[in-house]
Amino acid sequence: MHPPSPLRFVLFVVMSVASAAAVPPALGQDVRGAVEGRVIDPDGLGVPGIVLQLAGPGLPSPRTSVSEGAQGAFRFDGLTEPGIFTLTADGIGLYQPALLRVEVAKGRTARVELRLALGFSEEVTVTEAREGRLKKETPVTIDTVGGEVLEELKPTHPSQVMSQVPGVWVNVTSGEGHQTAIRQPLTTSPVYLYLEDGVPTRSTGFFNHNALYEVNVSAAEGVEVTKGPGSALYGSDAIGGVVNVVTRSALGPSAGTVEGEAGGYGWRRLIAGGNLSSGTSGLRADINLTHSGGWRDATGYDRQTGTLRWDRVAGSGSAWKTLLAFSNIDQQTAGSSALQEDDYFAVPTRNLTPISFRKVKAFRLSTDYQRAVGPTSFNVVPYFRYDTMGLLANWTLTYDPTVSDTSNASYGLLAKVRHSFPRWRADAVAGVDFDVSPGGRTERQIAPKTVATANGKRIFASYTAGASIYDYDVTYTGVAPYVQVDFSPANRLRVQAGVRLDRASYAYDDTLTATASPRYLRPADTSRRYTHLSPKLGATYQITGAINAFGSYRHAFRAPSEGQLFRQGSTRNTVDLRPVKAHNYELGVRARISNALSVEASAYRLAKKDDILSYRDPFDGLTHVLNAGETLHRGVELGTTLTPAAWLRASANFTRARHTYEHWVVDPLARIDYGGREMETAPSNMGNLGVSVRPGARASVSAEMNYLGGYWMDAANTQRYGGHTLFNLRTQVRIAPRLSLFARLLNLADRRYAESASYTVQRGRELAPGAPRTGFVGVTVDWRP
Repeated sequence: MHPPSPLRFVLFVVMSVASAAAVPPALGQDVRGAVEGRVIDPDGLGVPGIVLQLAGPGLPSPRTSVSEGAQGAFRFDGLTEPGIFTLTADGIGLYQPALLRVEVAKGRTARVELRLALGFSEEVTVTEAREGRLKKETPVTIDTVGGEVLEELKPTHPSQVMSQVPGVWVNVTSGEGHQTAIRQPLTTSPVYLYLEDGVPTRSTGFFNHNALYEVNVSAAEGVEVTKGPGSALYGSDAIGGVVNVVTRSALGPSAGTVEGEAGGYGWRRLIAGGNLSSGTSGLRADINLTHSGGWRDATGYDRQTGTLRWDRVAGSGSAWKTLLAFSNIDQQTAGSSALQEDDYFAVPTRNLTPISFRKVKAFRLSTDYQRAVGPTSFNVVPYFRYDTMGLLANWTLTYDPTVSDTSNASYGLLAKVRHSFPRWRADAVAGVDFDVSPGGRTERQIAPKTVATANGKRIFASYTAGASIYDYDVTYTGVAPYVQVDFSPANRLRVQAGVRLDRASYAYDDTLTATASPRYLRPADTSRRYTHLSPKLGATYQITGAINAFGSYRHAFRAPSEGQLFRQGSTRNTVDLRPVKAHNYELGVRARISNALSVEASAYRLAKKDDILSYRDPFDGLTHVLNAGETLHRGVELGTTLTPAAWLRASANFTRARHTYEHWVVDPLARIDYGGREMETAPSNMGNLGVSVRPGARASVSAEMNYLGGYWMDAANTQRYGGHTLFNLRTQVRIAPRLSLFARLLNLADRRYAESASYTVQRGRELAPGAPRTGFVGVTVDWRP
């Protein structure tokens, strides 16, 4: 065979090169890029079951995948254009959602590790879905007060924390007792749901408006407030809002803190906490020992609170969290102990009801187990609660003096399953809540004895116990299945739809054999059942990368409490009360204008129907309790945070609201109809402004202004309280690597103000005086191995 001629060889080479150039990329070298990697926890262990989304050049809509296996592995193939991509991961269980920027070169694979953080974040909500979710995909107003702010505030009362949230007013009654106003007037009614790590602190049937003093707020990782009705995961009581206190994780580096402080009027507090962690498991303990002599006569307060938390995570996608919490509270005066206006100005330290008291014991135990298997995650939370309260109410001493003891236990389970559909960017959640809470009430009439003051006021100085008026057992049972779906019909649009079916019942047994008196009527043994369907619908829209809008409709209800149903008093019938219903419409916008500035604004309209009112029958003159009230609540809320430099932070919030009676007839014969009037104890304006300066790594100074606008003191709108503005100052300085000193001055200007104010024709203007200027100093010792 002869060798090819030079001309034939040249032609062969040219044709070969041309043929190779003509081979399409699919058959030749692949120029498409990819992103692959692992989702890991803080200790480097793989986390399976995390839903991931990739957005960037050449992708008309985000791609979705799920981390798999013990390594938490994932991969995105077929990226036709190079550039900067955004990789996001949903949270689950103990983990926060995460975001990572990834650069992908042409035809190359970018390898990354996405490390999930534990704990609490202002960009994340852990309440809406009982697991981490980005706020920007949540169609409701949610505000957080994080651990850094709590550390700066060092709150002596929950009101100092809640004032950081737009549209929230929590007042001080006595000790750490409180009333709450979230899109409602200040009230003790059961229209708020209080949670600790997502678990209700009390049963629906045994609501306590002082719920936050049963939780160790000062030692929390953070507090999250959902305003308006909650999601489909929450039922009765979640009308005005949901308050979730998040405890500190036991994972992370082992550390401890001891903090002691002293202040005016006999204030002493010791807060200690720490964790021991081996990486994948940890144990944490926190304790709060508080004593106050009270700045008013006979208003002493003692509290012992503790939490014990165990966490464990496993590479198999499992996580456990067990939380034990207890509180013992001894409050010398049960309520605000309001004074008539002359005493309010002349002798604000006077307490006309020193015999009043509230003694509370609360115990809670829960275990939260979560498991992720591919795109499916499971979560079960069995829990146990036990509460007791002894109460001699000061607000009823003039017309209904009694002393009572209530107690209840709770056996419950929260269970849910979530399945992600990556192809459609959808999540479906289905679950069921169980609660069985047996309890009871015993109550005796008392005969108080009074002594007169120099200006003719009566001080309730002692009492003798009289006959039993109530002694009954009651068991509350609740079963509530729910479903909720989140999906994205368009790239920038996220829709949430859910529904919850609550089936609640009471079984009541009167154990008192004495004949009922006309003043203290008692229902016969009975049972009551309620069934209610609550739909929820909302959407978020990502206008730009920095601006997000949302809107929602949420329906909610509140079943009557055991006291409303079975403590009949002189009313003709209480057991036929129906649930109060609420319809909430909301629009809002969130904007992170830069890394230094964030703004959130929302507008709401909340209508309540079948509200419970006391009604005097024009025919027989008897008082009845009826579902005959309608109220309307409208408002605009604004919150902003500015951090122009690492050493400077400012925050501000403001609320404009209007709360009105729409239908509220209480005495047709006397033509007493409050329809169209503004509700009492419902400020139109509220605001808060705070500035924190860190002139160096060792020191910080913060100043705060709290503003509460005026409000009507009575439903007839005849008397007004003018409102007030208070200033607070706080500072901390680190004098050694493990030693810090701190101080704070509350009510800096020593302003006379009222925690609450009311008016009646019989007693005139009555005001509960707020604390004068009070100083606190303390020392903090940190420990790390």
